[in-house]
Amino acid sequence: MSNNKGGTFDGFTEEERAAMKEHAQELKTAARRGSRASKADGEQDVLAKIDEMPDQDRVMAERIHAIVRENAPHLTSRLWYGQPAYARDGKIVCFFQPASKFKTRYATLGFNDAAALDEGTMWPSAFALTELTDEAAERVAALVKRAAG
Repeated sequence: MSNNKGGTFDGFTEEERAAMKEHAQELKTAARRGSRASKADGEQDVLAKIDEMPDQDRVMAERIHAIVRENAPHLTSRLWYGQPAYARDGKIVCFFQPASKFKTRYATLGFNDAAALDEGTMWPSAFALTELTDEAAERVAALVKRAAG
């Protein structure tokens, strides 16, 4: 959230407003597709969004996408607030938020409440990614498998 020069509340940032507009467009597209929508539609949307990303985000997103497809093929690819996301029974399990999305210093791999990651009374639900090393990719694969149930 931002403040103007006078210190009063301005509301959402430009990036937040853009994400909300993207989500509204995603909902309109889904409604327009209706019952003829296919799993391939969501996959194409996600791949197109990944292709638009700056190089560092794109490389990570491509690898995350491949990891999800390999380790949780039953999840459906779709866009969620303009981000690649993966759903089970229509509920987002995990998503990739590129660093460029909100001009942050790291990308985020996030998990929503549909993810089966519960561990006692407290557990992480998002992970910062500055680079997707082989070791990090193994951890991501294990998290995705577990989250997807």
